[in-house]
Amino acid sequence: MKMSAVAFARLLLLPLLAAAVGRVGTIPPHAQVARMARYVVNSCDWCSMATISTHKPLVGLPFSNVFSVSDGPRQQGSGVPYLYLTPLEVSVQDIKINPEVSLAMTLAETDYCRKNGYDPQSPLCCRVMLSGTIVKVNETEAKIAKKALFQRHPVMANWPSGHRWFFAKLNITNIWVLDYYGGMKTVTPEEYYSAKPEYERNFIDE
Repeated sequence: MKMSAVAFARLLLLPLLAAAVGRVGTIPPHAQVARMARYVVNSCDWCSMATISTHKPLVGLPFSNVFSVSDGPRQQGSGVPYLYLTPLEVSVQDIKINPEVSLAMTLAETDYCRKNGYDPQSPLCCRVMLSGTIVKVNETEAKIAKKALFQRHPVMANWPSGHRWFFAKLNITNIWVLDYYGGMKTVTPEEYYSAKPEYERNFIDE
């Protein structure tokens, strides 16, 4: 049976269309802000943490630094940003004096923005800003934090033990999301933690 030129063209285009739908459909709809926040946090392996510096000549001024982070396995995150910290680190020394920080995470860390042609500063390159306090977790939660972090960052297991590493988390108090035109959107911690993250469903399923 001969295939028409139109049918043949459609057959060739199917893989391209499927790939395009898959790329777009892997993020939650923009209207579902809490899901978007959960998605970005789970997608990112590192964050920018802003503290209030306690070191000269920046005492009292904002200071930003990079930290590895994990909220758990891909597509199964808890939403809790866990960190592996040492008191030798300058930002951790800031936290000892003032534990209030802000974390920023963006899909520019992934290939989503690059594949879709979005500049990291574009609102379409989704980002989340979390503020709250950094706290050391207890022994029970440390097991959860260790599993979450070491799965994403296995090299952590070999970091020098003499640096007195400890597991910590951000107790989130405020959440801002920028994932589309129109400015920042806010999410409460309650909305954030109660959201069912959107990972694999396409927009057409909504």
